[in-house]
Amino acid sequence: MKSNGVIVVDKPEGPTSHDIVISVRRALRLKKVGHLGTLDPLATGVLPLVVGRATRLASFFAEAVKQYEAVIQLGVTTDTADITGTVTGGLAETVKDDLPSKLPTPETITKVASSFVGSYLQRPPEISAKKIGGIRAYKLARSHQPVQLNSVQVTLENLIVLSCEPPRFRCRLVCSSGFYVRAFARDLGLSLGCGGCLETLRRERHGDFGIADTVQLSQVVENGLTLGEKFIPIDSLLPKLPVVVVSGHELSRVINGNVIELERRPAGDNPTMARKTRIVNQQGNLLAIGEHMVNGALHPKIVLV
Repeated sequence: MKSNGVIVVDKPEGPTSHDIVISVRRALRLKKVGHLGTLDPLATGVLPLVVGRATRLASFFAEAVKQYEAVIQLGVTTDTADITGTVTGGLAETVKDDLPSKLPTPETITKVASSFVGSYLQRPPEISAKKIGGIRAYKLARSHQPVQLNSVQVTLENLIVLSCEPPRFRCRLVCSSGFYVRAFARDLGLSLGCGGCLETLRRERHGDFGIADTVQLSQVVENGLTLGEKFIPIDSLLPKLPVVVVSGHELSRVINGNVIELERRPAGDNPTMARKTRIVNQQGNLLAIGEHMVNGALHPKIVLV
């Protein structure tokens, strides 16, 4: 299973997340490589890539909490809600001199930014990968077609102000899946009445994967899977799920996707039915992800061997 696992790339500014996937596919000579959670071209930082059979586990990371460090430029609005877009307005358009003195005070900016902490409905940026009728929103926007995206429930779990020197506001955010930092920058500027857009963004954490786990893209291209401890094998993934160890007849049934009867509860399990469980052999190799059935049996839903 050496070619099955996760590589956490420290994404550089410029390429898309899909560009990174293509580069890694070529370097590893593997078709099965995918990314967990898109980063815009502007953004840098933690981009986990699932490799080989680990691509089948991507859904387990879909709801991961993210942490970012962001710099927001106040006084400017753009069509993309970040500095890569075309300027569409903002206080800087009408105030040509001494913009910082015309912006809200650092105390006001901090107070308004902190008011976003919690759950609320957020409208995704028009230039985004959200689909409308099966078409990506950014494709519609760039072809000058109307884009109407519904607001979605998101959660900003925490916001720490790192510095506030208008027109720049630097902060660290911990947020739910589906949260757009670009939309936060846009909405912060709107709430302050001066406009705002995202200037820089660095993802510091994606679920259990952090900056300390990352490798440079150049290292992957040069070294492939010989990354030592930086390559996270599939056997190490999803460590918080309960575990069932199988052998003999049970092992054969699991490999073939057949239900097994459990005479013991999985380690770390609770009585909740339909809970996902890691099924491993006696050597600790991950064989499948199982789901508990109402009758207490275990069904290998995702077989990985």
